[in-house]
Amino acid sequence: MKDRRSILVSFRRDIHRSHVNGARLPPEFQPEFENSQHPYMLLDPGPGLRIVDINDAYARATFISRSDVVGKSLFEVFPDNPGDEFADGVSNLFTSLRIVAQTGHAHAMSVQRYDIRDPGGNFIERHWQPINTPIHDRDGHLIFLLHHVEDVTAQVQRQSGQHGGRDPHLQS
Repeated sequence: MKDRRSILVSFRRDIHRSHVNGARLPPEFQPEFENSQHPYMLLDPGPGLRIVDINDAYARATFISRSDVVGKSLFEVFPDNPGDEFADGVSNLFTSLRIVAQTGHAHAMSVQRYDIRDPGGNFIERHWQPINTPIHDRDGHLIFLLHHVEDVTAQVQRQSGQHGGRDPHLQS
């Protein structure tokens, strides 16, 4: 939790911009963001929810590279798994990000099944514990959304093995 707080403090103290497009993390903040062991993605809250940056932990957890995703729409990079008729990750994440943008407060989501593509392009099952946090400039304007996830797939699979399969209560 301390790691997340220090990232938020750094964002609030150091980020200045008039337009999100083309915005970059301040040079003095970049090492802290990149070296965090926790997966973080920085989003432009404007139309398209463009990916501004990801850290190395996020890249490892999701099998993507920074150069392949920066500037792209969040849901272009992370669509729902078309092979899962119950997939609702896009809808749930969009709703959470909208709540954060509208209220100006962080939103901790319940555990979400949100499958991702492996390096070969095949969807693999993943379960995440996401927290979405608004980042405001000194004048209180929303400038970024910070998306933090923890991969809880192993725990969910252990639990579902004990309960006989997919538990729909773990993803709403």
